[in-house]
Amino acid sequence: QVQLVESGGGLAQSGGSLTLSCEASGIIFSLYNMAWYRQVPGSERELVAIITPGGRIDISTIVEGRFTISRDNAKNTVYLQMNSLKPEDTAVYYCHGNWRHAYWGQGTQVTVSS
Repeated sequence: QVQLVESGGGLAQSGGSLTLSCEASGIIFSLYNMAWYRQVPGSERELVAIITPGGRIDISTIVEGRFTISRDNAKNTVYLQMNSLKPEDTAVYYCHGNWRHAYWGQGTQVTVSS
């Protein structure tokens, strides 16, 4: 059974930092493109950052310079380091894995207060 389990969400103040983690099980993690998406009510889910098996990274221009994505294949885990948080970063953040099949985590809420 495939599971992507996010953790690390919560409440942060504007200008603060949070680190999200997503631990995968049931997949050959090292073969997967791993990504973080976010969604606010009434809006479509948007891509935040993606990291390929080879370590190539693409970051959304909305968060570029503030967020970084990384992965630890030995731990089957992908991370999203979020710095200089803004209230508009408030959203549910989802982990996504894609290779031959695509999988989503259950999401973790991030709330940034002004």
